[in-house]
Amino acid sequence: MEEKEMEVVPGLAGIPAAESGISFVDGLKGILEYRGINISDLAEHSTFLESSYLLVFGKLPNKEEFESFSHDIKFHTRLKLKVLRLMEDLPENGHPMDYLQAVVSAMGMYYPARDTLDETVRYESVVRLIAKMPTIVAASHRLRHGDAPIAPNNDISFAANFYYMLFEKEPDPLIEKIIDVLLILHADHTMNASTFSARVVGSTLADPYTVVSSAVGTLSGPLHGGANEKVIEMLRDIGTADKARPYIEGKIDRKEKIMGIGHRVYKTKDPRAVLLQKYAHSLFDHSEAKNTEILAIAEEVEKVCQERLAPKGLYPNVDFYSGIVFQAIGIPPELFTPIFAVGRVSGWLAHWEEQLKTNRIYRPTQIYTGTHEVAYLPMDKRE
Repeated sequence: MEEKEMEVVPGLAGIPAAESGISFVDGLKGILEYRGINISDLAEHSTFLESSYLLVFGKLPNKEEFESFSHDIKFHTRLKLKVLRLMEDLPENGHPMDYLQAVVSAMGMYYPARDTLDETVRYESVVRLIAKMPTIVAASHRLRHGDAPIAPNNDISFAANFYYMLFEKEPDPLIEKIIDVLLILHADHTMNASTFSARVVGSTLADPYTVVSSAVGTLSGPLHGGANEKVIEMLRDIGTADKARPYIEGKIDRKEKIMGIGHRVYKTKDPRAVLLQKYAHSLFDHSEAKNTEILAIAEEVEKVCQERLAPKGLYPNVDFYSGIVFQAIGIPPELFTPIFAVGRVSGWLAHWEEQLKTNRIYRPTQIYTGTHEVAYLPMDKRE
């Protein structure tokens, strides 16, 4: 039988890896939907917890379902004392994403969830992971700076509690809303690298903490979640809006990558970037906003890129404005990607649940390019 000729597709670009009803992207029209609902509607009217329920369970909850889910989330926001002690022993110079991956992985020993086909086990794991991710990120941030972690305040909203655990004060309503929107916008985005990682690991029937830990590790790469930190670094390098044009044109002429510009799927402006730009303006009109010059620099960068790169389908993606919004509410760059993970965990868990419904372990093939029939050479005869 003649062997079928195969062709490698770098990065699996355009190759469907699964059927999914979770999120949808139209890259030409700039549309993102969660379970058929436009992201702009969810950002305006929903909350992160409601959107999480939508992603994981496939529908918007009714009042009773939402109250039960919210109660369960709030009940599980605290970390075990031994988990906090583990975090205290981690190196203070470690990146918060390393803390997050290590602690999520360790949680699997405290909350055994190996029977992934058991519905109750899956529900409890979903609740614990969504509930505890913000607590881990906030605690790691404070420990890295020599401060004691702050216990969750479950009398306020999910978004407000996250801010409270970071800064020991409650946010005002605008900042609370924007944190919630940031989490919603990052919650899912079809078959991206970290989601694919989650589905691959989930297909082995590994426990959900291992699944999410693998996704966190994938997200930590600068070509995925780490890009928003690089955007801020670029804008700081530019310094002022009048220097943006020569800086960006120089990069374009040298064929260098411009962080936050371009997307594998979108050939127009990322709808999440559109929403975040709007919220960035709201923030910079706000009395507590910091470094307002950075928005002017970013919009000048976008203008130059629009002139030079739009014909190639390169526009701002979610990372371009998310870092600006984070910074405006006082969140340091090293927390940008961990907060991305706090939002994205809902999407990872939704894909994990979906994967298990019709599970088949992932086992792609390869095209071998090595040699054959090479004789073993004893060490005394090797050069």
